[in-house]
Amino acid sequence: MIVPQKAFLTRGVGFHKNELQSYELALRDARIEKQNIVSVSSIFPPNCEIISLEEGLSLLMPGQITFCVMARLSTNEYGRIIGASVGIAFPSDRNQYGYISEYHSYGKEEMELGDFAEDLASTMLATTLGVEFDPDKDYDERREIYQMSGKVVESLSFPCVTKGKKGCYATVISCVVFIE
Repeated sequence: MIVPQKAFLTRGVGFHKNELQSYELALRDARIEKQNIVSVSSIFPPNCEIISLEEGLSLLMPGQITFCVMARLSTNEYGRIIGASVGIAFPSDRNQYGYISEYHSYGKEEMELGDFAEDLASTMLATTLGVEFDPDKDYDERREIYQMSGKVVESLSFPCVTKGKKGCYATVISCVVFIE
């Protein structure tokens, strides 16, 4: 059974005339290019600790199978704004699991992108925990309800935004990387 005990956040941007190589350069920028990345879905394990990027990287070996939740987007359109973000919502009881969202979009600034990723993760967690709320309210109002419930205590995001350059692909990634 594999249940990660630690996790860290990273993000990166890459530019190249080939899309795959722009992705590779985004992995390099995020400093996880030496890993064999396996994308997993959106559960933040119970009692999992968020650690720094430096500490997380020190625990990885080149070629290691590395599980992560990744948001990713590419474009080859000059001037096109692209962004990717992961968002995490933590329950007040850390013995329970949290949620991670992956979100990518065109034309959004970092703050808007990050807020949306946090909103997705928080909403998924709140519905799982039985928190009642009006889904038509804006995120700030719902966030207050989530926190007042005492069941969803914290959320965070890690957005990455860039603009397409002439003659090449741009790729953005945002990741929660798990450590066993």
